[in-house]
Amino acid sequence: MTSSDHLLDLIRNTPEIDLLLRTSFSFDISRKYHGDELRLASGAPLEPIAGESAGGAYFLCAEQDGRRPVVFASSEGEGGLIADDLAGGLEIIIGLAWQDCLGFSGGGDVAVMQVSAQHLERSLARHNPELTEERARVASALSLRVVPIADLVVRLQDAASRTEPDYVVTAEDGQAYDPPFGEFSEPRHGGWR
Repeated sequence: MTSSDHLLDLIRNTPEIDLLLRTSFSFDISRKYHGDELRLASGAPLEPIAGESAGGAYFLCAEQDGRRPVVFASSEGEGGLIADDLAGGLEIIIGLAWQDCLGFSGGGDVAVMQVSAQHLERSLARHNPELTEERARVASALSLRVVPIADLVVRLQDAASRTEPDYVVTAEDGQAYDPPFGEFSEPRHGGWR
């Protein structure tokens, strides 16, 4: 059994952790269907492992050096590498508003991502005062680390930067998904509040 299989089994067999991942971190192992048959540009298959509320999906790539990289594909046609393995991916998913951090990255600038992550973290904490406790519960149950946000941003930026050429997501018709980095550095209407 790979470490990815072990983590997915732990989630499946621990209902309270499965529920927290689903509701607080938008990682739903019961939502594996994405609609299109996606694969990497190389033709390598992707194994769907979870979905999220906006219609995006998480996938495992083929094993490389004992690890299975994690790719995300949004319902809006953006996608790419988010982590080198599922443990690292889950640390990013529970520890960071990672999709928005990529969206407000100024084209992949790590300094812009750091600023965005801090604003996003304050917003998350306002909307969910129990977030820190929930992160700790999920991390403990899955033997993950609670990693500082600044470190998670560096890890996410590094992984997403390696999307091309090996982790470009493509649809059945061969159409490549857009890269994961957004061009904006903050929300257009009113900026960060």
